Amino acid sequence: MDERAAAFELTRMVNGYRVSQAISVAATLGIADHIKDGKRSAADLASLTDTHPRALYRLLRALAAVGIFHEAEDGQFSLTPLGGALRSDAEFSAAPWAAFVGRPYYRQAWSELLYSIQTGKNAFRHAHGKGVWEYRAEHPEESAIFDRAMAANSRGVAAAILAAYDFSSFPVIMDVGGGQGALLAEVLAATPGSRGILFDQPHVVAPAASVLAAKGVADRCEIVGGDFFAELPVAADALLLKWILHDWDDETNVAILQNCRQAIRAGGKLLVFEAVLEPPNQGANAKFFDLNMLVAPDGQERTADEFKSLLAKGGFEVTEIIQAGPRISVVEARPV
Repeated sequence: MDERAAAFELTRMVNGYRVSQAISVAATLGIADHIKDGKRSAADLASLTDTHPRALYRLLRALAAVGIFHEAEDGQFSLTPLGGALRSDAEFSAAPWAAFVGRPYYRQAWSELLYSIQTGKNAFRHAHGKGVWEYRAEHPEESAIFDRAMAANSRGVAAAILAAYDFSSFPVIMDVGGGQGALLAEVLAATPGSRGILFDQPHVVAPAASVLAAKGVADRCEIVGGDFFAELPVAADALLLKWILHDWDDETNVAILQNCRQAIRAGGKLLVFEAVLEPPNQGANAKFFDLNMLVAPDGQERTADEFKSLLAKGGFEVTEIIQAGPRISVVEARPV
């Protein structure tokens, strides 16, 4: 690549935030839902979304230029296969995540990335004067948007995990920090002989009953509110930790792992679902999510060796690591 081409490509990457924010706005407005059954003009969509017709047209034509929508010669817009992932009813909808990443408070934290690189400290706390979990507890509307994003991401991740790992040998499966139960619902649906326990903070698991019922597994799953930093009040044959350890530093994680160690029945397994960082010059997706952990919750993604070291401190031995997708692996461990 010559210098001119390199400069053009680098500039395209630098301007990527514009595309991200435009997609976020389209997701927030529900544009894909409004055109999933056919074409609509920008004027019609503006009326449906209470937006400015000309400004909305400018947004839609820009997104059409990157393949999210298609603009016909008569000025009407329709969905492309790529844009179909913004439908709220898509099996693996990206709309909740897209809506979340455009939130001003979240963008503001990312604008302080330089601070984190200079100091090694958390950008979110620097930007807002408090940690991300405390902030969301004080802003329930933002917490709800975040929870929807996590639930949507869990559906895609669940499919990858179920294709890579067999849960049928576990009579009781507990999802620790399992949110509203999206992952556990999929696991139980695939393992009809198992029972489940969904464990998370009481306000987080409050809507979980409807999620479990929608998958037909509510009668096989107990919902328990609590704090995994205190104790896990019930025991299980398999404990699931999806995107939990990457939120915290090693010292905090050891406390979580030790509580998990006490809640695993004899012969049970701990199953950690996280990105496992690839060798140098590979795995950009997970490595940029690692920057996200520095910026927002003040955690980190880890290499295989780092996982082995961390889990050993918590009383576990890693027995297998299975790559399930571009940003998810199954780290299987047994108590020692």
